Amino acid sequence: MTGHPLTTLPAWQALAAHAAALRDVHLRALFADDPDRFQRFSFTLGPLLADYSKQRVTGETMGLLMELARARGVEAGRAAMFAGARINTTENRAVLHVALRNRADRAMHVDGVDIMPEVRATRARMNAFAESIRAGAWLGATGKPIRHIVNVGIGGSHLGPMFVAEALKDYQRDDLSVAFVSNPDRAQMDDALKGLDPAATLFIIASKTFTTAETTYNAGIARQWIVDSLGEGAVGKHFAAISTNLKGAAAFGISADAVFPMWDWVGGRYSVWSAIGLAVVIACGPEAFDQLLAGAEAMDRHFETASLDQNLPVMLAMIGVWHADFLGAAALAVLPYDHRLRLLPAHLQQVDMESNGKGVMADGTPVLSSGPIIFGGGGSDSQHSFFQFLHQGPHPIPCDFIGALKGKDGTGPSRDLLLANMFAQTEALMRGRTVADLSATPPELQPHRMFSGNRSSTTLLLEELTAYALGMLIALYEHKVFVQGLIWGVNSFDQWGVELGKELAKSLEPALLNLKGAGAPLKNRDSSTAGLVAAYLKAKGVSA
Repeated sequence: MTGHPLTTLPAWQALAAHAAALRDVHLRALFADDPDRFQRFSFTLGPLLADYSKQRVTGETMGLLMELARARGVEAGRAAMFAGARINTTENRAVLHVALRNRADRAMHVDGVDIMPEVRATRARMNAFAESIRAGAWLGATGKPIRHIVNVGIGGSHLGPMFVAEALKDYQRDDLSVAFVSNPDRAQMDDALKGLDPAATLFIIASKTFTTAETTYNAGIARQWIVDSLGEGAVGKHFAAISTNLKGAAAFGISADAVFPMWDWVGGRYSVWSAIGLAVVIACGPEAFDQLLAGAEAMDRHFETASLDQNLPVMLAMIGVWHADFLGAAALAVLPYDHRLRLLPAHLQQVDMESNGKGVMADGTPVLSSGPIIFGGGGSDSQHSFFQFLHQGPHPIPCDFIGALKGKDGTGPSRDLLLANMFAQTEALMRGRTVADLSATPPELQPHRMFSGNRSSTTLLLEELTAYALGMLIALYEHKVFVQGLIWGVNSFDQWGVELGKELAKSLEPALLNLKGAGAPLKNRDSSTAGLVAAYLKAKGVSA
């Protein structure tokens, strides 16, 4: 990556001038001037069609964006990641989640050591463990087969596998249930356990260190639930773990045979491909999980080998940079028009905002800009909530529309209605409604019914929501975020911003527990924090 400030690069300055020249050019005009715009600005890769023709870009825009990508060393950064370089500089770690979906014989190295034998061995253990449960061979303490899986984690140990399990729900068997618990609010655990038979329930504790506060708290509740029903000796039959802390797992009562490893070259938000996906393997089957890996691997090979101007993650990343830095868009709406994908916005919030929501660049100097605010929801429901803002609000927000050409009824009536709405929304955002369109409307109402249009969107269409297509989709967004991190000069693989709140929470817990002498630290807190603690203690019936 060049050491020059980003805005002094010729490619950046050319883009700034180009943005000024395009400022008053409407998307309607771009389509009117180019009947083949869809063909020129869409891209097909396997079962995935990406239409970015409704983005405010021209051929010149894309060419200039690729010049910026080259100037910021995207090709070198990409090569460094796949080579196992320690590109997570603040933690001195390699970033090789791509190794988790490497299904070929290709070696991948960290510090000169091929990590693939251990990855393959762990994958084989996961599959064997999952098959033993699916076949009814893994029995609980009373001899019953396991029929309920409860994954206990938080962050990437929760959002990723929960999203994938829901997206692949059609692969799940009716006689196996899966639930996900992350929140220390007891209500979530109670809801997850309601109606479950302890004798047929397996908990998966997902914590690399086995010390994550929320996860260990919920794991304790789960353990007590099993012990109260089945006795202390039952714990080993009803718990598995994903952790590097074998001693901690053993002290909990989990057998080493049911503990699966994590590696420091895998970040939590990129870990669904690892043993963190164990609940998915059990619920959906090893074959479905293998196809998920295969789809991601196909996107990896494309990202690694395709030229920048024919590279889908790079193209979408640079369009995002165009919006954030040259068109003034601070947010991105993610809008899946498929019920199974409704948790995608939550997953991408973490992947994107935890990766690129940084205040300084990798060299410690302040950022010029970083990733967008990610929000969204199921497209159909969102049309009746925040789409009003997308269409007429004063701050244009680019959108990603995601859907599948075939659903549970193939291309039947439900898909007709769903996709008609999805395609219409992209058209409405692009086209808008002018005064000429409202000639029959009373003049006093025309301002209220006008839409400016010229609002950008990308449409991603899967042929069908298969495990393979889902793997491609998730990996596409992962690589997009990485490329944007290279452009902005940030380390996309640390998350120091989450640490302070954890530290302060730990220091406040004694006061909230009303432990003897715990009030002293409150004297050094601000009046708001001290007042809030006092309000809680009053609710407990004690004084601060």
